[in-house]
This record gives sequence, structure tokens and C-alpha cells, in this order.
Amino acid sequence: MADQTPAARNRYADFLRAASILVVVLGHWLMAAPFMRDGRAELSHMLDVSPWTRWLTWALQIMPTFFVVGGFSNAISWQKTREHGGAYADWLSSRLRRLMAPVLPLLVFWAALGIAAHFGGVGAEMLRVGSQVALVPTWFLAVYILVILLVPLTYRAWQRLGLASFALVALGAGAVDALAFGGGLTALRWINYAFVWAAVHQLGYAWQAGRLGGWRRPALASGGFMALLLLVTYGPFPVSMVGVPGEEISNSLPPTVALLALGIMQAGLVLCLEAPLRRWLQSRRAWAATVLVNANIMTVYLWHSTVLVLFIGLLVKLDGAGLGIMPGTAAWWWSRIPWVLALAVLLFPSLALLGRFERPPPGHRPPANARLPLASALLFCLGIAVLALDGIGGEGPLGIRSWAVALPLVGGLLAGAAPSRRGADG
Repeated sequence: MADQTPAARNRYADFLRAASILVVVLGHWLMAAPFMRDGRAELSHMLDVSPWTRWLTWALQIMPTFFVVGGFSNAISWQKTREHGGAYADWLSSRLRRLMAPVLPLLVFWAALGIAAHFGGVGAEMLRVGSQVALVPTWFLAVYILVILLVPLTYRAWQRLGLASFALVALGAGAVDALAFGGGLTALRWINYAFVWAAVHQLGYAWQAGRLGGWRRPALASGGFMALLLLVTYGPFPVSMVGVPGEEISNSLPPTVALLALGIMQAGLVLCLEAPLRRWLQSRRAWAATVLVNANIMTVYLWHSTVLVLFIGLLVKLDGAGLGIMPGTAAWWWSRIPWVLALAVLLFPSLALLGRFERPPPGHRPPANARLPLASALLFCLGIAVLALDGIGGEGPLGIRSWAVALPLVGGLLAGAAPSRRGADG
């Protein structure tokens, strides 16, 4: 696959996609701080245990970079679709199948595990917390799919307005936060799921069009950094770019202009490194490693938290083996080396077993119009948003929220995301 890469392909975009997801995985594995106290397991959060680690989220909250890369890639694929006379319905259906298919086995696994746990006497709260930790990574898919639905509109805005299209959406995000925090209209904050992530996505369009060259790159990096520093110093926004247990305000749930400033800073920084890293990626070994990671990137992202939850559960069952070190101490930080290595080893089998779901079956019949893919996307996004917010456990005879599981499964099936045997083997 690496040797067959077209010469015109921007390898750096693929590298950023792989690197950003791997950084997210590492961050999640480091934030978990399970500890055995008096024979009972406590699932601590490092951002709560050691407040200084909240500054690390400026580097570990890397999802803005993923959305920049998404804008870059979506611009290319949408341009090609239009040039070849393709329809929005076909383009959208293809994108949805690739994003939804890897999620379906994760949902089936947790539904089966939840039912088994319910009949095995596991407490509803334990199931809720464990499944929520495992499924919280799916939140980004709900947001990213909604951004994809709007690509024809946002790309047209880019073509007509250029960088002003980014500025307008960014100003919208600022206005929402000003009304929410200054005017007490806190319910408006949820609108910023659209404004903040769409703004970062517009930067990807600008990168693809060559409008973020030269001085603009360091200007974005320094300007984003200064804006972020001012917002967390003098504004109501916390330092952490992800949610911290007990904190009233989160910069990510829902997103704030502070997270947008982080995205601007990250865009500038990664683009400043583009030239040397593109030269490095001409190396066959470096590029082959990038291709390998990207071929399994959704599997790694979706299953890394499940592996974490199951690993912690196993250690608790083994009388807390390895969980006796106080989180936040020097010894605990040194112990993160074997911790991360063990989790990586446990995650590896999932690539062989589940990586096939990243390659939906070929020969999918294009939809006649956009209504079906739009309906499937909305069902899917609603379901996984609910599960990411509060887990799979619920009332009822099966002990799970069956309706919340059914929504994304039905959405995925309507989109043709379920792999056939032929697609899995081929």
C-alpha cells in the first residue's frame, strides 16, 4: 500500500491523522488512575489527582488537529466528486459507511456485555460508569459526521468567502459564549458543537487551498496561544481542554472558544512543521508505518477505552495487582511505562479481529437521493451521543438502554455499513 501511493498525495495529512489519534489514545490511558484503597477499587482521574497535569491537555487534546485534517481531506474528496459529476448522496453514503462500520461491533459487544453483566448481578451504576468510559470516544464521530453532512454548504462558503468563512463561524462561537457566560443563557452553549468544530474544519479547507502558507502559520500558532492564555487567565474558562470531574465548566462538553483558540494554535504549529516532516515521510519506512496505523486507526481509537476498562476490571479481580501505587507519585508515573505497554499489547489482537470492519464491502449500491443517508446519519449520531454521555446501562428487563443501542445500529445498517463476509475477506 505504501509503494502504491500516488506522488501527488499529501502524506503529511495522513501522518497527522494517525498521530492525532495515537495521542488521544495515550492521553486516555494516562488519565485513568485506578487505585486500591482498603480492598476497594477507586477509579481516580489524573486531572483531578494532580491539577498540574491539566496543562498537558494543551498537547493531549489533539482532536482539533483531526478536524483540520478532516477539512483538508473532505475538500479533496468533495472536489473530485463534483469534477466527475458525482452526487452528494453517493459521496455522503461512502463517507458514512467508512465511519459507521467500525462502530457496529463495539456496540454489539457492549450490548452483549451489558446484558450478561445485568443477569450476572453487576450493579447498574458500575455498568453505567464502565460502559460510559469505554464508549465516550464515540462522541467525536457524532460531531464529525454532522460536520460532514454540511460539507456542500461549508465548502461553498469557503469558495465564496475564503478565510472570512472561518472568521464568521469563529465569531459565531464567540457570540455564543458571550451570551452563555455573560448573559446567563447557558443552554446556548450546545450550539458551539457546530460553530467550534465547523470553524476548525474550515481551516482544513484553507490548508488544502494553499491559503495558510508563509507568515500565516506562525501567526496562527502565536495568535492562538495568546488568545488561549488570555481566555483561561481572565475568562471563565478552565485550564484543562477536557472535562475534569467536579469542575462546573468544561471546555469540551460543550466546546468553548478556548478550545477553538487551542485549535487555531495547533493548526499553526503543525503547519509550521509540514515541510520537514513531508521530507521525512518520503522515507519508505516512515511512510509504511503511517499507512499501517491509518489502515487500523478507527479500530485503535474505538477499542482502546474498552481494553482499558477490561484491563482495570481484570486487575481488580486479581486483588488489585499493580494498583497499589498512589496515583500522582513519582513511582506511579514510572509505572505508566509498563501500563501503556500492557494496554498496547492487549489492544493489538483487536486489530486482527476487528480491523476488517474499517473496510466495508465493495459494490455498495448508491442511494437514489440523500434522504436515506441523511436519516441514517441522524439516527446514528443521536444514538452514540446518548451512549457517550451516559453509558449503556439502563432500566428494563435486559439492564441496558436498548433504544439507545438500536438507533446507531439501525442507522449503520441503513447506510450499508455492515460488512459482508465477502467484504471482510476482500
